[in-house]
Amino acid sequence: MRRHWQRKPLLIRQAIPGFQPLLSRAELFALAAREEVESRLIVHEPEGGWRLRHGPFGRTALPALKRPGWTLLVQGVDLHVDAIHRLMQRFRFVPDARLDDLMISWASEGGGVGPHVDSYDVFLLQAHGRRRWRIGRQKDLRLQEGVPLKILQRFEPQEEWVLDPGDMLYLPPLWCHDGIAEAGECMTYSIGFRVPQRGGLAAELVQRLADEHEDETLYRDPSQAATDTPARLPEAMVEFAHTSLARLVADEEGVRIALGEIMTEPKPRVWFEAPAQPWQPAAVVLDRRTRMLYDDRHVFINGEALHAGGRDARLMRQLADQRYLPAQAVRCASADAQAVLAQWHEAGWLHLKGDTLE
Repeated sequence: MRRHWQRKPLLIRQAIPGFQPLLSRAELFALAAREEVESRLIVHEPEGGWRLRHGPFGRTALPALKRPGWTLLVQGVDLHVDAIHRLMQRFRFVPDARLDDLMISWASEGGGVGPHVDSYDVFLLQAHGRRRWRIGRQKDLRLQEGVPLKILQRFEPQEEWVLDPGDMLYLPPLWCHDGIAEAGECMTYSIGFRVPQRGGLAAELVQRLADEHEDETLYRDPSQAATDTPARLPEAMVEFAHTSLARLVADEEGVRIALGEIMTEPKPRVWFEAPAQPWQPAAVVLDRRTRMLYDDRHVFINGEALHAGGRDARLMRQLADQRYLPAQAVRCASADAQAVLAQWHEAGWLHLKGDTLE
């Protein structure tokens, strides 16, 4: 984090020694066939160029395994597979507010998505087969025209490596890169990070603040004189609008709460399942789809905010950091905290579990 995070790439040979894929090819293809799973198929033909399709994909909709030059991308696999979710926990040396999801790329020989650039940090973990990565830092980020992918017009690689299973490459934002499957099929796990865009985040914050803001003050202009320029925007109205917006964002606590709710909002196509057993004060573990954060005064979970203080706050922070609470901690919680945990259990946001994590 001191030397490389958002500064320069890092190749880690055998970051996870002896790593084996956590999903077989057949299991990955089965995920791509599900409606709630985001998937894309990218085919590159030397003469026909690039083609992009969005899933779901039945097996017959995918090209033959031996056909070169195609890639299947399956997004958010950590939301659907416990083993992938557990792998994601190894990357929590970065704040959860920044951690996004894990995408799996399966490629036939020669498959890739073309030279491109991402606006976010990414760890590229080789899971199966071999992939050749070429990377570079360049100012020319112009894209090819008439292509369904964001592929660079000119790619000027500066470094090149072949990754074997267990090897991992970290790339900061805006480093151009191109990965090609070598010597047969390969599978790469991409651990991506969230990078809020200032304008988009501001718009979301203002929308949430406005939804909660209770100020029905009406614009008044008793000093307005008769005018012969009726189409001119009144300066008093401009000032009224500016003051209204300033009052909205001056609410520091409101901004903090809105940000926590935004950063824990579940992803699209995510829903939670009803519990299989009734609530009891026992050990609990957060569902793999649950997002949970906190600050000094609040706890945020799946787009909702709660005020928290004292021993209950420490308990909730422990749950957020460890994604697990042992039975003793739950039983020692206050009645209010237990009631909240029971509500979350009923919503499917957390589950009962034995004292020992599997």
